[in-house]
Amino acid sequence: MSNQNDHPTVKRYQERKAANPVQAPIPRLNASDLREMCLACGADDVGIVEIDRPSLAKEKEDILALFPWTKTLVSFVKRINRENLRSPARSIASLELQQTEERLNHTAQALASALERKGIRAVTPAVGFPMETDRWLGKMHVVSHKPVAVAAGLGMMGLHRNVIHPVFGSFVLLNTVLIDAEVDEYSSPLNYNPCLDCKLCAAACPTGAIGRDGVFNAVNCLTHTYRELIGGFTDWVENIADSKSAVEYRGRVSDAETVSQWQSLACRPCYKSVYCMAVCPAGDEVIPQYLADKKQFIEEVVKPLQQKTETVYVLPGSDDESHVLRTFPHKQVKQVGNGIRVPSVTAFLESMPRAFQRHSSAGLAATYHFSFSGIEQSEATVIIKDKTISVQRGHAGIPDVRVNADAKTWLRVLHKETSIIKEIIFRRIRVKGPIQLFKDFGKCFA
Repeated sequence: MSNQNDHPTVKRYQERKAANPVQAPIPRLNASDLREMCLACGADDVGIVEIDRPSLAKEKEDILALFPWTKTLVSFVKRINRENLRSPARSIASLELQQTEERLNHTAQALASALERKGIRAVTPAVGFPMETDRWLGKMHVVSHKPVAVAAGLGMMGLHRNVIHPVFGSFVLLNTVLIDAEVDEYSSPLNYNPCLDCKLCAAACPTGAIGRDGVFNAVNCLTHTYRELIGGFTDWVENIADSKSAVEYRGRVSDAETVSQWQSLACRPCYKSVYCMAVCPAGDEVIPQYLADKKQFIEEVVKPLQQKTETVYVLPGSDDESHVLRTFPHKQVKQVGNGIRVPSVTAFLESMPRAFQRHSSAGLAATYHFSFSGIEQSEATVIIKDKTISVQRGHAGIPDVRVNADAKTWLRVLHKETSIIKEIIFRRIRVKGPIQLFKDFGKCFA
């Protein structure tokens, strides 16, 4: 084996080190210079936040687990062309999002390259996809761009759960670069929320996932908007696998849907909605049109999306199914799966608040004690009351219904690999209490 110390590169490094034995200090950048560098790389606005910012405590552990040298997060935005996103033609809106993502990724790469030439380590997580898909049903994204952008003063979260920039409004996408350097000055969060609370996002959302009272149903949004991404793709593949012939497949999936899946595979996924961003009037550049004539704004921006004839994908028995039938009778409802299969009892308990269909729980007030045995041993209390759900570990209070289940069997029921009736008969699942309350519990989750 050759002696690496004799290699020319190693020798040059050792000579430089001998000439300058003093250890280099931790890099410290000027905030103005870093901002100008980011803008020159293509960003439309920039914010800078330290890794130790208290509001990012939940993100810090995940970031440092992958990049332990991170000291600063550079958050930046790229504007979205408004009229493209507002178009009822989903191809135009999706292309706009895709191209904006590309520009953001290019900006991040250019910034990281410029910093690297200055001897500063930098890493560039994607704007959206690709993600760490082996973590499916967990946190697949490397960095949560939204809380970083809020901490960096680039906006605040709106009713639609998107960051609203004070100037560009909802017409932005976000990205973050992690760097191994301190900065002499950090950004502060906004002291106001640009969201107007106009609720136009709720009015335009075809699934009703955005509640006017502030409640957001992420599962219903995901099922429709991301039909050709993530779990929706899994459901499409299973439709293929379950079909015994081409004729049966065509009974499950229309020709147009098959072509749409091909398009997403060939040209990057298309989003079925994002109407919430399209109709948002917040932001200094956007609000003049809204304030000049609110009625005309609704006629030109909101109604074309509300009146669009389209298929809305819903989970059977979900709140969004009844919402579409009641609010948008001209839109077609199609019941689908969303490919979400919880891998464990722990994941089941954690996912219940997100999967909860609050309108389906109207009139229900009950406490449930769950006891799981077998491959996972766990106890939990679930309280459903006043169209809200509370899930806590352990047993608390006096239950109306007790459920004792083998964990593996319970998961098989959730995955529709066996029936709940069959497992109750074979005593692998035991229910004590009014059976109607147990049935009502099931109706609360699509």
